[in-house]
Amino acid sequence: QMQLVESGGDLVQPGGSLRLSCAASGFPLDFYDIGWFRQAPGKEREGVSCISSRGQITNYADSIEGRFTISRDSAKNTMYLQMNSLKPEDTAVYYCAADWVLATPSCTAELDVGRFGYWGQGTQVTVSS
Repeated sequence: QMQLVESGGDLVQPGGSLRLSCAASGFPLDFYDIGWFRQAPGKEREGVSCISSRGQITNYADSIEGRFTISRDSAKNTMYLQMNSLKPEDTAVYYCAADWVLATPSCTAELDVGRFGYWGQGTQVTVSS
């Protein structure tokens, strides 16, 4: 049983911060390239950030502009997305994901949704005054 469960989404004001968590069960998350994606109402799911299994590569969407940081904790089998300076445009359901195949690098600048096969249920982030 392989599961990812997101938490930490909330309603915050513009300029605020949130830390999203994604707890994995049934598999060692640190063996996979992992990523965060988001989907706003009426829009396609898009990549936010990813990190390679060994942590040597990270990628962020251009729209992030240095505001977010992806990380993981092997001991807790959990991944995180620290989000600062949040904007209304960041409002979306945020999903964590792990890639399909251990041997295939998936964390690329394109943040390709198709490279990731294990998904959580999402957590809502709303940025509004």
